[in-house]
Amino acid sequence: MHLLLDSFWRAVAYCLRPRIILLSVLPLILVVTLALGLGYFFWEAAIDQVTLALESSELLKSAWLWLEGIGAGRLKTVLAPLIVIFGATPILVVVCLMVVAVGMSPVMVSMVAQRRFPQLKELRGASFVQSALWSAGSTLLALLAMVISMPLWLVPPLVLVLPSLIWGWLTYRVMAFDALAQHASAQERQTIFREHRLWLLGMGVFTGLLGAAPSLVWASGVLFAAAFVILVPVAIWIYTLIFAFASLWYTHYCLAALHALRQRSEVAAPVVEAATVINVDPL
Repeated sequence: MHLLLDSFWRAVAYCLRPRIILLSVLPLILVVTLALGLGYFFWEAAIDQVTLALESSELLKSAWLWLEGIGAGRLKTVLAPLIVIFGATPILVVVCLMVVAVGMSPVMVSMVAQRRFPQLKELRGASFVQSALWSAGSTLLALLAMVISMPLWLVPPLVLVLPSLIWGWLTYRVMAFDALAQHASAQERQTIFREHRLWLLGMGVFTGLLGAAPSLVWASGVLFAAAFVILVPVAIWIYTLIFAFASLWYTHYCLAALHALRQRSEVAAPVVEAATVINVDPL
């Protein structure tokens, strides 16, 4: 628990550094350009398709008639954009996560290592290609889990729990791997993953819950159309900062865990050597 809280507050403090804030601008520009470009070409078509599906649904016809009867018939015009937005949110989250992992995490890992662990030896247990393949594979598994679990989202408690668990697992897999790729050997990384798995997963779930806040900002662009162009970049920037914070949190935690692991190994090594010498039979 001490390591968890210590790394958390250190990550918060690092997020306030001007360098980290500036680093978050470049991913912001990239993701905002992508989001606005996709919105320009596909927004109207997506809204039309969702609206058509809602109007043609036999299950929803009675609901629309009831809403029109109480004077809330315009709710349908708001519901379609909301469905499109919440459908696009997982894609946006994955893009933000990947951009931060590739563009920001290596810089932040080096920053933390230089400031806190300058003597920590780099064993380079994973190459850039291995890291990219690990992230891509984890992302595909997370998206598959999202698709398979969508029918369960109709159960009110699960719609809050399942996405957070899936995004938490993905964040843990990507961020923890990147935090250790440069400094830990493959064996050390596996040991830390095994010994700290629950804490690392909990950190990811907490980050996933934080990701619900940008969704509210993102969705409010539908209700306040005049501010849509402003609210969407704000939501994307919040996503970027959340994942930057997550990367720093995992970096502080994992490098501290790696440092402690090596200290234990150094203490244990002389004991093993001494025992070996004592047990050697004379010729």
